[in-house]
Formats: sequence, structure tokens, C-alpha cells
Amino acid sequence: MQFFSRNDDADTNDAARPEVATRRLRVLAVDENATALGVIGRRLPYMGYDVVLAENGFVALNMLMAQKFDLILIESAMQMLSGVATMKKMRASGLMGDASVMMITARSDNESVLDALRNGADDHIAKPFDFDILDAHIRHVVARAEQLKALSRHNETLDARIARRAVELGEARATLEELQTDRARLVASIQALHAEVERLNSGN
Repeated sequence: MQFFSRNDDADTNDAARPEVATRRLRVLAVDENATALGVIGRRLPYMGYDVVLAENGFVALNMLMAQKFDLILIESAMQMLSGVATMKKMRASGLMGDASVMMITARSDNESVLDALRNGADDHIAKPFDFDILDAHIRHVVARAEQLKALSRHNETLDARIARRAVELGEARATLEELQTDRARLVASIQALHAEVERLNSGN
């Protein structure tokens, strides 16, 4: 496993990059091509990411046991365990947490793109890609995932409030029914009392 974060060795262009979001996003990059993986490991940290590298899908699966990620970047055309197979095993493992998945595909390989999206990838990017475009893709996917999580939490809160309100309404309805029963008993008692008074008066 290799872990990369920003250091002072960035070149002039990278050093001039604007400030990124306060929270550094955690990315797991999976690729059997050591050169491609190394480039990702060098470039993404300068763009505001903490990056962990995995040389194949099996190594990536093991990493999920110990770490949480915001996004998992997977090369589709791996031999030992394909990108889609890696993604499926990750989702089946239940270890991904809230991580999104982006598949790296060949520019002309539309079938791989469709296969990835059909099997649950959140996005894809075609290689060769510009790292600024990759950065935009990653931030968009993670922002969308965070919005969905916030919406889900909001819905859960609403559901809980509705459930509490239903209980309160149920209790209020039961109380009202008890009051109506008591009122009916009181009316019946008053009517019986009046009838008794009238009977006594008529007897005089």
C-alpha cells in the first residue's frame, strides 16, 4: 500500500493551484498499471486529495477493511480482477461506506462504460484524461453523494417527526374517546337523575 499527501515538492504550476475545499477528500485508486497508478498518486495530492494506491482489486478490497474513502477510482481493464468485478465485490462486502465509484475506461470502449454504469458505477472518465477534468468529476460525484446523504438524513428526520406526531395524535384520539365516553356516562346519569326526580315529583 502506498499513501500520498501533499508535500513541498510540487512544481510551479501545481503550487499556483487555487485553494481547495477545507476537507481533503480521500481517494482510493486501483490500477494494475504501476506507471498510471504512480501518476495518479503524484498528481491528485497536489489537487487537494489524500490518495491511497492499490495495485489490483484484491489489494483494494483489503484496504476497505481498515480505511474509509470518499471516492474509489478503478481502472476498468484490469486482468487479475476486472474493474466491474472489483466494484461488485466491494459493494457486496458492505465495507464501502458512503464511497462513490468512478470507473476509468478507454475513450473508445463504450461497452465498458455501459457495463460499469449498469453495474453501479457513479461516474466514469475516459483516458487519456486531463487531471483538471478528473478533479471536476470527482468533486461533482462526491458533492452529489453528500447531497443525497443529507437528503436521506432529512427524510429520516421527517419520518421520525411524522411517527412521533402519529403517536401523539393516537394518544389525543384515545383521550378524546375517553372524554366522549365519560361525557356520555355523565349525560346518562343526569338524564337518569332527572327521570328519578320527575318520578318522585309525580308521586307527590
